[in-house]
Amino acid sequence: MMKKRKVCIIGGGASGMIAAVLAARKGAAVTVLEHNDKVGKKILATGNGRCNLTNLYQDISCYHSSEQQKAWEILQQFNVQQTIRFFSELGLYTKNKNGGLYPFSMQAQSVRELLEMEARHEKVKIKCKEHVKEILPSLKGDAPAFQIVTQTWTYEADAVILACGSKASLVEGADGSGYELAKKLGLSMRNPLPALVPLKGKGNYFSKWAGTRTEGKISLFAAGRLVDEASGELQLTEYGISGIPVFQVSSQAARLLEEGISITAVLDFMPDFEEQGLLEFLKSRQSICHYKSPKEILLGIFPKKLVEVLAEGKPDIETLVGRIKGFPVKVKGAKSMETAQVCSGGVLLKNINPKTMECCQILGLYLAGEILDVDGICGGYNLQWAWSTGACAGIHAARGKEQRSCLEFNN
Repeated sequence: MMKKRKVCIIGGGASGMIAAVLAARKGAAVTVLEHNDKVGKKILATGNGRCNLTNLYQDISCYHSSEQQKAWEILQQFNVQQTIRFFSELGLYTKNKNGGLYPFSMQAQSVRELLEMEARHEKVKIKCKEHVKEILPSLKGDAPAFQIVTQTWTYEADAVILACGSKASLVEGADGSGYELAKKLGLSMRNPLPALVPLKGKGNYFSKWAGTRTEGKISLFAAGRLVDEASGELQLTEYGISGIPVFQVSSQAARLLEEGISITAVLDFMPDFEEQGLLEFLKSRQSICHYKSPKEILLGIFPKKLVEVLAEGKPDIETLVGRIKGFPVKVKGAKSMETAQVCSGGVLLKNINPKTMECCQILGLYLAGEILDVDGICGGYNLQWAWSTGACAGIHAARGKEQRSCLEFNN
């Protein structure tokens, strides 16, 4: 009887768990090493506890990376349709909300439990509270390819999948330890920065509008050049700006600020109006209620706290229109990594074979998930990256040399 190929997966998050299931289905003996007390803890925090699994709309622009085209190629190896099929086979029934797919239960716990249930059904060994200190590739041809050293044990494996996420979020265990493991193995990195995160602004007016929510559009300018924009509900805070539109542009903002480039977020509080149309609209309101000041005209349109900021200094209607359509917020930084939903940066994709997720420098080592230099916008894209990379890594780690030879022959 042929000996089963041993696959060790470091990290029991989204990418690690789908890798475990698919590697086991391909006949591998799989062990998951997770340093939390249970697998999938970060899954529970996704989508505000509802778990936005993926999104039916997929485009290269939905993913940020220093190697965006390569990231897009990787995503095609296990696409949205395959992801939906995988979870459907686990028994998950989904709900479509404007293209975003959620468990019908609207509980992330459903996703976590189904993944763990399937992994245990496939005889995956799950070792919790195991903190990996080092991954040692073997230099001997007759020895197991890797030794994985934890605080309590040394595991042997023919293949290793590094899927231990990033240090984004306050979820226990999100400590970025995978970066250190990758560095020890000599893999090149892009500095990890917070993404899907609020932005801090310069100014003394933020306390006046703190707690306000309003529909609007954010346009991000770097040294005067438009680099990104998004629309939706803006949240105005005591430190700056937040809300999904801000999250969508935050990855680029943090990266540009790190490069020393000045950033301005221009807020449009009435994106459905052109400036001239808005001017005429406000003038008509004033003609109806001629006793009202320009500031008082806004009280039936915007939250009072926002009106106080827009009408600072008793401006005329023309000035108000300019502020409403283009309110500048000088961005001084992103909030901390702990407040971020995901991380941008990580292990560069040039280290990876995009068809298999195998490390080009260390054969038998695979990488998956957020540890890589890819981050998606809000809407299920970061989980899709986890599913795609984890599935690909799991399938090919289980196949090993046979699959590698086949790929080389076909290429």
